Amino acid sequence: MAVEASPQPAPSGAANVTGEGAEFDLAIIGGGPGGYSAAFRAADLGLRVALIEKHATLGGVCLNVGCIPSKALLHVAAVKEEARRLAMHGVTLGEPTLDLDKLKDFKSATIGWLTGGLAQMARQRKVEVIHGTAAFSSPDGLGVAAGRGHRTVGFRHCIIAVGSSSIRLPFLPEDPRIVDSTGALELPFILERMLVIGGGIIGLEMATVYSALGAKVDVVERLDGLLTGVDRDAVEIWQTENAHRFGDIFLEASLENAVAGSDGITVTIAGSPPVERCYDLVLQAAGRRPNGAALGLEMAGIEPDARGFIAADSQMRTSVPHIFAVGDITGEPMLAHKAVHEGHVAAEAVAGMKSHFDVSVIPSVAYTDPEIAWVGITEDAAKAAGRKVRVGKFPWAASGRAIANGAAYGTTRLVFDQETLRVIGGVIVGPNAGDMIGEICLAIEMGADAVDIGRTIHPHPTLGETIGLATEMSEGVCTDLPPAVKV
Repeated sequence: MAVEASPQPAPSGAANVTGEGAEFDLAIIGGGPGGYSAAFRAADLGLRVALIEKHATLGGVCLNVGCIPSKALLHVAAVKEEARRLAMHGVTLGEPTLDLDKLKDFKSATIGWLTGGLAQMARQRKVEVIHGTAAFSSPDGLGVAAGRGHRTVGFRHCIIAVGSSSIRLPFLPEDPRIVDSTGALELPFILERMLVIGGGIIGLEMATVYSALGAKVDVVERLDGLLTGVDRDAVEIWQTENAHRFGDIFLEASLENAVAGSDGITVTIAGSPPVERCYDLVLQAAGRRPNGAALGLEMAGIEPDARGFIAADSQMRTSVPHIFAVGDITGEPMLAHKAVHEGHVAAEAVAGMKSHFDVSVIPSVAYTDPEIAWVGITEDAAKAAGRKVRVGKFPWAASGRAIANGAAYGTTRLVFDQETLRVIGGVIVGPNAGDMIGEICLAIEMGADAVDIGRTIHPHPTLGETIGLATEMSEGVCTDLPPAVKV
């Protein structure tokens, strides 16, 4: 399983190799999901912990300008879309009106609730939160700058959890109408046309929000498909359901030029012939880069790779044994739930526990409308690797709950190893896909095979039972669909 933890942690600082007489057993740079999770776990284990965060609140990108505010807006978008769909089922509601200020207040209140909770938990655990920008002054010391002040922090151990930032494309002009995900979440104004650069999770989630608010969205993606690495059949279903959101999706395409004018941002999209369009807002969602450049890593004896990532072992130790790294700074996938688990492992390792980050799979979810969630190996990837697999596909058009919910388009697909029949991957398209993918994750981690999943009784009628039904499809024993045609 993911973590092997000794039930009896060693005394505080037991794994220390440096920092005699240090002020803190553990200093953590970065108060995002990886950082605050490590801080709280370490404090629960009896360590003296400092949590250094350059922003005014804890939570990092995820809570302040990423996962949480985007989900608050996506919830509103989903409700608005559901109201539209209800008209097809005989319930006609009035045309929604948008109060942008109230929508921003809702988003801000959601953030405030959670950041306030983190601050309270830090106080309850006696974690010392230091607001400022940290950089290594030595392998066991940090300098923290805050305004005109400066503080030195000595530590016996350190965890680097500084996260990542959006990549800015250098050829784009400086203009407030060209934004990254943080800027897009500010909801700067009501717009008619939007361009999203990048067809990954972040870009498509923001496309969902702005589409629901009335914008027509174009997407430019340099690869040959959206949501690269996801089952292509599942992505095709997703695109069909989202066709009304988009104007054009330019695949294997890139921007040649962008000019800021009084009427918008005019871009030229490479092609034969090139396409020129003007947009009210342009979102850069072409990837992220680690935030380690200003940490003074050389003063600690740590050398990142050419892309800025820091190598860490299964206990999240860097090449300097008493310094750890977790989250986005350690590489892909850059996901908050990965950072949280790595933070726990690092904190426990600092305390002398035999904890390791040893996971089989890490799930991904696009919280669009509909959601698409995936984990493990796709059918195409398995075949490309020469691996023999069996696939179970259950169409939601045969699910009573999905039909009743207006989600008959959805699908659940599982990939099994042909020899062992253990599940090795899965994808779900439809409402609540992100809530259901955890069962497939658990099945993979536990080495469950088709019989284990198929013979587990799932409640009826639910969307979750489609996981069991997909397994039955792989076994050829599903009674919820017509029998397979025998050749």
